[in-house]
Amino acid sequence: MAEQKKINIELRDEEAEGVYANFAVITHSPAEFVVDFIRVLPGTKKSRVHARIVMAPQNVKAFSQALADNIEKYEAKHGEIQAAGKGQSDKQIGFQ
Repeated sequence: MAEQKKINIELRDEEAEGVYANFAVITHSPAEFVVDFIRVLPGTKKSRVHARIVMAPQNVKAFSQALADNIEKYEAKHGEIQAAGKGQSDKQIGFQ
């Protein structure tokens, strides 16, 4: 039986507060994925990146699978998450 390693994870106050984002831009190269989290607010002409996460492709795939698993669990408990624009007469997504 393989021994599981424990990882000691520290959550500093700055990160514990969280960062709100309602838009993400994903780019990639053969070596890495870059995800920029952006907050787009109504009435503003400019938005900025609030967080940038750089990950190896293998870690992005594992993250994607973990996210899919958690979405499935969430929907089982709270109902289906409606994709932005789904069921709306207008196709525009985001702030008007």
